[in-house]
Amino acid sequence: MNKCQEWYNNIAKRNHGYKSDAHFVKEGLSGEDEFEKRLIELLPDYANVLDVGCGHGEFTLKMSDYTKKLTGGDSAIELISIANKLKHEQGKVNTEFIYLHTHEMDKIESNKYDMIYNRRGPTSIYDHKRILKPGGVILGIHPYSALEKVKQRLMDGGFEDIKIEEFTECALVFENETDFAEHLSSMHMSKDYTLDENKEMLDKLIADHTFNGRLILPEERFIITAR
Repeated sequence: MNKCQEWYNNIAKRNHGYKSDAHFVKEGLSGEDEFEKRLIELLPDYANVLDVGCGHGEFTLKMSDYTKKLTGGDSAIELISIANKLKHEQGKVNTEFIYLHTHEMDKIESNKYDMIYNRRGPTSIYDHKRILKPGGVILGIHPYSALEKVKQRLMDGGFEDIKIEEFTECALVFENETDFAEHLSSMHMSKDYTLDENKEMLDKLIADHTFNGRLILPEERFIITAR
């Protein structure tokens, strides 16, 4: 198990999933909201869909209402366990969750999925166009910092009709430091800032993100579509 898998398994145990109960208000156009809107519009046109890096499955199960069959894949066994529990609780028969690691993608047959979506999941999926059916589409959203890496992977992966849209004007505004710490702790590979041992680092982050008395965190994303 690598450090990334270990982190995801630990956050699954700590938070009962890759999620946060932190409260905040969004200001500006959110790439996350736009991604979900576009995904809901696209899903009915595709019968067999893969969610890469599905986490604890909450978003996957929500999207399963809009398509015939949806598979959620993740490399963290603890997260898949939580996802399967949620699936049974909700009775979603058109959804399945599988262990999916980038090093085992060769086990997936070619031309299997009509659509793949990637909601801040592993960018390595763009190396595996062959599992997408001819004419199929891939939709992804990632932090802005990954823009150049994703561009290169899409081109190297043989994708065509690549479209990239940037969403860099959104900000998350937190009412208090507790919500800020909980949100930070749920971000990819972050420390648990709710612990006393990380208070000094949290205090610095709070100072760095306080503007005119408001606690603000930029939400910078980009959305890709390709075939």
